[in-house]
Amino acid sequence: MGEEEEEVEVQSQPDDVPNSNEVEEYYSWPVLRFDVPPHRTYHFHRQFTTPTNPNNFLKAVKWSPDGSSFLTSSEDNTLRLFTLPAADTVIPLNNASDEQDSYAASLVMSEGESIHDFCWYPYMSASDPVTNVFATTTRDHPIHLWDATSGQLRCTYRAYDAMDEITAAFSVAFNPAGTKIFAGYNKCIRMFDLHRPGRDFELHSTVKDKKEGQTGIISALAFSPSHTGMLAMGSYSQTTAIYREDNMELLYVLHGQEGGVTHVQFSRDGNYLYTGGRKDPYILCWDVRKAVDCVYKLYRSAENTNQRILFDIDPSGQHLGTGGQDGSVHIYDLQTGQWVSSFEAALDTVNGFSFHPFLPHAVSSSGHRRFVIPDDSNEDLCLRGRENCVSVWSFYYDSKMDDFKDDGSFNNQAGNGSFD
Repeated sequence: MGEEEEEVEVQSQPDDVPNSNEVEEYYSWPVLRFDVPPHRTYHFHRQFTTPTNPNNFLKAVKWSPDGSSFLTSSEDNTLRLFTLPAADTVIPLNNASDEQDSYAASLVMSEGESIHDFCWYPYMSASDPVTNVFATTTRDHPIHLWDATSGQLRCTYRAYDAMDEITAAFSVAFNPAGTKIFAGYNKCIRMFDLHRPGRDFELHSTVKDKKEGQTGIISALAFSPSHTGMLAMGSYSQTTAIYREDNMELLYVLHGQEGGVTHVQFSRDGNYLYTGGRKDPYILCWDVRKAVDCVYKLYRSAENTNQRILFDIDPSGQHLGTGGQDGSVHIYDLQTGQWVSSFEAALDTVNGFSFHPFLPHAVSSSGHRRFVIPDDSNEDLCLRGRENCVSVWSFYYDSKMDDFKDDGSFNNQAGNGSFD
């Protein structure tokens, strides 16, 4: 569709989506066992590296809401979609050399500039091409809505500044109803109607008179999953603000992050908010019902990098996993804030970690920018397969899932053990 301003056929919440009570009737979340290290199921390295870009590194990875695939972004301004193989597909993993990828990406989509952020449509389903979309925002470009079935650009959402020039968003998120795209800019956010691409948007400034409110670039967005209408917005001014989604009323501003906020995420019940920043070794936990003091801090090795390091909460809502510069993924108990376990995920900075939405899997991405001195040796460019890479992990678990009805992949694999 490109730059054409026409109505987009993207459904809001589908009628056939079961509510949480219906899901619980035939499915129980797998109880992940973090006392046993997970095993690497799939590994990807070679397809991210080219002779012209040997230092291409991963920037982020996110599972799709339906769990059928995961999406990566990398320094070469490219998005790659990896679809999970069917349950009866046997793909051997060469743990000895890590020189070969487990399989190739299903889709490869190129952006024109550096990718700031991307997010999945909340009611995405690979079996429904109408909903199988995701949004991206890149430097000096409008927001793009991509078709995850064909890899084609579905439409664009364009924001203009006072000089009538296109201005790029730094963060992007769908509202819980799936009807709007919220995008963060410098000292403001813009809301686009999903069904009306083009340059029509609603503008809301985060700074009021006398500099009250939230200053800086809005670098992270998250909506409460409990449908309370709360929106959290992180800023490079080291603050996180809580707003009401319906009228954008500012409820309170949280202070305490040592660096610019790069990631915000609500707990599964919506009562707590977790925030992380660049050059900040701690993820802060806030009780949004009181929001006076930080509840506890979770350590991660991130005090020396400006990279955005994404963390995630497991489907049961009881644990949080985060990477760091030490190459390990650390698991924390969200009830107590105590460290539970860790495992080595890469030989480089783990900048992305995402739990599968309902199966005992997770995916990690790693890598960082390397600066090469001219006429120096190319030793730094001879990267190993465990550095700039993506890995899919399988956790041991204690749960029965034989009644779970899905699209056919990973069906009826219940019991104590792990997925191979």
